[in-house]
This record gives sequence, C-alpha cells and structure tokens, in this order.
Amino acid sequence: MLHPKDFIHPEDEAALRNMEAIQGFAAAMKMLMKYYQEQQFHGISMASKIRLSPKQLPDIYNILPPICQRLSIQEPEFYLEMNPMPNAYAFGDTRTMISITSGLLEYLTPDEVRSVVAHECGHVACRHMLYHSLAWTLVQQINSLGVLGKMIMPVVWALFYWQRKSELSADRAAAIALCDADKVVETHIRLSGGPKSITKDVNIEEFVAQADYYDTLKQDTWDKLLQYLAIMNASHPFSAVRVREILKWSKTEQYQRLLDALSHPSSNGTCPNCHKNVQEDWHFCKHCGVELK
Repeated sequence: MLHPKDFIHPEDEAALRNMEAIQGFAAAMKMLMKYYQEQQFHGISMASKIRLSPKQLPDIYNILPPICQRLSIQEPEFYLEMNPMPNAYAFGDTRTMISITSGLLEYLTPDEVRSVVAHECGHVACRHMLYHSLAWTLVQQINSLGVLGKMIMPVVWALFYWQRKSELSADRAAAIALCDADKVVETHIRLSGGPKSITKDVNIEEFVAQADYYDTLKQDTWDKLLQYLAIMNASHPFSAVRVREILKWSKTEQYQRLLDALSHPSSNGTCPNCHKNVQEDWHFCKHCGVELK
C-alpha cells in the first residue's frame, strides 16, 4: 500500500507542518468545511454539472477508479463542467470532489487527461484538501470581506506558499499513479505552450534550463523581490520549475523503488485496496474485487 510519505515533496511537508502548528486552526476549518462549504459545493455541483459514473459518460468516468486504486484512496465525486478553459480542481476534505472541464477533454490527449486526474487525486492522497479548499474559499470571498479581507491577506499568502509546494507532491503522485513521469512532463508542456501539433517537438532540456535561469534571478535583491511579487498570489508554481522537479525526482532511487513495489505487489495477507484479509490463492479480492496478482 502506498503512503503519502513515500512520495511527498520535502518542501510540501515542511510548509504543511508550519500550517498545522497554528493551534486549533485545522479543527476549526474542518468544522467549517464539513457543515458548510462541502455541503454547499456538493449541492451546486450536483445541480449544475454532470456527475460522472459507470452509467454517466463511463468512458470519462473510467479514468478515475484505476488511479484511486493505485493511490489507495476512496473515489471522490467526479464531475464534468462546461468551460472552454482547460482546467481541473479538487475540493472538500471529508467529502472530496474532482471537477474537470470540457475544455480539458477537448484540448488534451487521453493520456494527458489521465495525468491531470491523477494529479488531482494526488492532492486527496496527500491530504491537501483541507487547506486547499480553505485557500480557494478565502480567495472567492476576500473582496467581500472589506477591511477584514485585507487583514487576513497574510494567511492567504501563507496558504498559497504551501499550496505551491503541495503541487510538487501531487505531480509525484501522478507519476506514480501512471507509472510514467514523462506523461506528467508532457502535460505540463502542453499546458505551457499549446496544442500537441505545436509542442510535440519541444526540447525538454532547454525548457528545464529556463527554470535554472529563473533561479539565478533570485541572486539579485531587486529581481528576487520582483519574482516574489509575481508569484505571491499564485496557487501553482511556474511550469518550468514543475517540469524540472518531476524530472529530477524520476531519476531518484525513491521513484524507482516505488515503481518496483507497484510492479510486484505483495499483499502480505491483506488486500492493498480495502486492507481486509485475503487468501494466498485468491486472484481477486472477494471483498472489493481488486486484482491481487
């Protein structure tokens, strides 16, 4: 069974610890999410989007179960919304929901769509959803809060700082779920530069070199300030940085060890999906149906 500690990015882990160090903050936010925001978002999604299922657009829905199985998470609610912009996002803590847009399906290849869905599932697996959903909610409401909104901006910036680090962990989760870090890279290239007809021949090494050059800008005090101002309100790291990070990790022993473990699973007497006891001669778990061998 995979555990987030097997692949979580160290900068994500460190930033999350800082968030969790605020006493009572997480508990209060969990109550707010459970009894207000999740229920509201669930209702809106059910009423205005198309909920995907084995009976509703199964070709799209079937992307989700194998990824959830690989990452050892329960299936989130899965929605399709009409939006020409390629996008996907997850919401909720105790009730998790993933939405993908029609633009994403039209723009990306099936493998790239799987990469995006695996990334969103990675946020669920890494237990990012409480603070991710909080950041999303604050941004939506900040202008209506007046003076209070300005007072809580440091909290928003702290959430965004952590969220940018969390994206690196979700990229790793996607690489594990697909057993292919290159698919994650291809997706970032597509979302950075345009359709595959244009970007299929992008030189990845040159793109990564852009991230290295970007780091040199931080050596100058003025440039460092400019780049900080440019990203402080961003929820995601820049694409070149993400590509460099996932490629670097894909060459580590940790990544290869995880792929080997997934290629040669050992149940140790329990199902890797539902964790109930199984017998050695079972080819499928009789509790949940997942393939064991």
